[in-house]
Amino acid sequence: MVEARIGVIGGTGLYTMEDLIDVEEIKPRTPFGDPSDTIAVGSLEGTRVAFLPRHGIGHRFSPTEIPVQANIFALKSLGVEWIISVSAVGSLQEEIRPLDLVIPDQLIDRTKSRERTFFGKGVVAHVGFAEPFCPTLSGILYEAAKEVGVRVHRGGTYVVMEGPLFSTKAESSLYRSWGASVIGMTALPEAKLAREAEIHYATLACSTDYDVWHESHEPVTVEMIISNLAKNVDNSKKIIRSAIKRLPDGPGCVCASALENAIVTAPEVIPAETKNDLRLLIGKYVR
Repeated sequence: MVEARIGVIGGTGLYTMEDLIDVEEIKPRTPFGDPSDTIAVGSLEGTRVAFLPRHGIGHRFSPTEIPVQANIFALKSLGVEWIISVSAVGSLQEEIRPLDLVIPDQLIDRTKSRERTFFGKGVVAHVGFAEPFCPTLSGILYEAAKEVGVRVHRGGTYVVMEGPLFSTKAESSLYRSWGASVIGMTALPEAKLAREAEIHYATLACSTDYDVWHESHEPVTVEMIISNLAKNVDNSKKIIRSAIKRLPDGPGCVCASALENAIVTAPEVIPAETKNDLRLLIGKYVR
């Protein structure tokens, strides 16, 4: 089986990683269907990296349609321990300018129509999610961004909306009144599923616009997002390269044992089919 320690999930504008060498393309089968696209596994800075385009090559999946369970499960099956997510966001604060980068540390979930957990079908797990992004990986991304020399903000709250339409002005003003920093469509359920899979997960959020609240700027459009993302793709790749060199060799932090005391269902009553489907996730805790 091809293995990789690092996973990179590319958002809008980041569909390939040309810097990978010795690349193998694979599409793991999962109990949750197929991932968004073929996963490219190659070497970067001497480390095996698995790259997955979140929306598929050619941008085929809307935020609601992304097969997130399959994506995270597939990366876990390759041995991935760390996931760097790259995503486009709109700024909800004056000081976060278009083309700035943000390493958020909190989330507000405004999604409605997405599968949010691997569990159910006879097994219940309540996983801690107070700190939704891995603090170790977030710190590494922040230091890597500073090394690259881009304008970056450490911390902040990311509002995850359902999409695919953008916000109304009233919604944008509401989120600003909550003190939220950025708004996007893809950090959830990715972050929740990565935590359930005991994978360190953090987001490199690329600010492309001021959403629709800023009176002196045009409301967000797809053209605006694509134009500004194109300018940030090269920086994102440089940050990823720098971050990979900084990752610790060990388990990193408590993300790697998130399920240890979270499964509340008695092992003997978990259906055999569910045990089999989730063996990759729960096998070390449930026999």
